[in-house]
Amino acid sequence: MKRGIVYAGMAGAVWGLVFLVPKLLPEFSPLLLSCGRFIVYGAVSLVLLLPNARRLLLQLSRRDVLTLVKFALLGNLIYYMLLAASVQWVGIAAASLIIGVLPLSITWLGRRDAGAVPLARLAWPLLLVLGGVLCINLEALFGDTSPQPLGTKVLGVLCGIGALLCWSWFAIENARYLKLSRFDSGEWSTLWGVTTGVLGVLIWGVAHWLAVDAVTVEATDQRWQMFWLVNLACAVLGSWFGNRMWNAASRRLPLTLSGQLIVFETVFALLYGFIYLQRWPSGVETLAVLMLLSGVSWAVRRHAPARTVLAP
Repeated sequence: MKRGIVYAGMAGAVWGLVFLVPKLLPEFSPLLLSCGRFIVYGAVSLVLLLPNARRLLLQLSRRDVLTLVKFALLGNLIYYMLLAASVQWVGIAAASLIIGVLPLSITWLGRRDAGAVPLARLAWPLLLVLGGVLCINLEALFGDTSPQPLGTKVLGVLCGIGALLCWSWFAIENARYLKLSRFDSGEWSTLWGVTTGVLGVLIWGVAHWLAVDAVTVEATDQRWQMFWLVNLACAVLGSWFGNRMWNAASRRLPLTLSGQLIVFETVFALLYGFIYLQRWPSGVETLAVLMLLSGVSWAVRRHAPARTVLAP
């Protein structure tokens, strides 16, 4: 179980980086940010797939292919489009508030899975996590001075909720599928990456063919270079490495615990945000991080007696 917790923490550390990307590249639409990131992810995955391509492709069943397509769309492309839109329209703080509910939503959805701890035993850890998430955004919610129109902010909130729903569903279904899959964590992550890259190319191509405004960007060559470099970092760290670590954690942990550990994404997103803004966290933000970490630690202790190991 300890290895699963470490893997989940490493996934959260790299996933926290993606919250910065929409702010680093504000002139690029959520569609371009998502397609660009996952096209590069697909290319990296394809290189990694080549040595074992024949063996892995022969093992793929029709169900595997359909599952990869669903996971690529909802767990990667659509999720990140919605997250990027939420960050651009309502800000990192409010977006992290919504995505920060993942520990609660995944724990609730996985309450009947094997190895799950009854929700009654997790009530106080869950309340600590919820309190931490609320504290993170207390100042943003009551002191928001951004110039965005109210309608845009509402759309940003709705996009954040959509991203939450996408990833909650994906986290549950991916964990369940992996426990019965013939592929190991690295193989599944690579196949998933290639599928996402192909779909990213198709979506960008169709949008360009239809002359969708979202693919029309007035940017210098330097900014386009920045776009691809940032997406390369997101592809290698946030997608390939992060997904591989999360898949490894999902094999080893019950959903009621792995759901809690997604809180590391929120904590690291805050840390990177403070570094980017070159400031120390406020007292409320410090309290929030302490509550989040305390809630997760408490949830880990609640699971420890069972010593559940779901995969080698």
